[in-house]
Amino acid sequence: MGTVTLGVSIAVPEPYGSLLQERRASFGDPAAHGIPTHVTLLPPTEAEAADLPAIEAHLAAIATGGRPFPMRLSGTGTFRPLSPVVFVQVVEGASACSWLQKRVRDASGPLVRELQFPYHPHVTVAHGISEASMDRAYAELGDYEASWTCGSFALYEQGVDSVWRKVNEFPFGAGARTERQLRGRALVPRLSGSGRGGPRRTGGTAPLRLQAGGTAPSASDRRDGSPPPSYRQTPEQRPRHMPQRRHHRPQRPRHPHRLRTPPQPRHDRVRDRVRSGHQRGAGERDHRERGS
Repeated sequence: MGTVTLGVSIAVPEPYGSLLQERRASFGDPAAHGIPTHVTLLPPTEAEAADLPAIEAHLAAIATGGRPFPMRLSGTGTFRPLSPVVFVQVVEGASACSWLQKRVRDASGPLVRELQFPYHPHVTVAHGISEASMDRAYAELGDYEASWTCGSFALYEQGVDSVWRKVNEFPFGAGARTERQLRGRALVPRLSGSGRGGPRRTGGTAPLRLQAGGTAPSASDRRDGSPPPSYRQTPEQRPRHMPQRRHHRPQRPRHPHRLRTPPQPRHDRVRDRVRSGHQRGAGERDHRERGS
């Protein structure tokens, strides 16, 4: 089946992606329209076409263990003189990108490779063009800002025309499915009411929708048209499964200093004092008798 050239990256969403791609083309970069705006996780890598299923399974497992994270671009940077590249800096989300690229190139997976330079997440806006054009890109995008929530990454393949095209996308989350797995599948059945066993999937029952702002469903959204349960209802209106709240103040524990033995009554203290005095006097008499 031969080999293919693959890459893994995080796509910069719209409208930022198209804007940066147009700016890259305006600086005279001939590769601008063949490379979607992205943050690289795996640079161009040769792989066997027969290994594509294993590669996609590997990437899907990584996405399942990840979760969405915020990303923010701000200002420009350059790799010159080591590499003729000007880029927009990733100022938030770099640590998450670093974690992802390590997992993609993990030794136990099918995309093992070494990097020519230490990993540094960025968005390329000029590559391999004249110094004057790169200086222009560096200056004109110096105050560029963009931010979004990254919810997935994608596998790309380079065609014979040198254009990179998306093969599959891998959303984050435990319940994530790839686009290829979702393609051609029916919609998820709607949910009816839930019992002890959880929601039941049915074919025609209207779903329970959550209104904007996270409020409870309205009367029109409930199956029987009844209002949502609320503790502010009167006892006659409150459903049986929702008992009346009983407000009571729990007993507070006594303070340690209040747990001491109560003071001895006064007459007992006087009696003990007289008794100790008699004992002390008797002892002194015994001492004088022995001495005499």
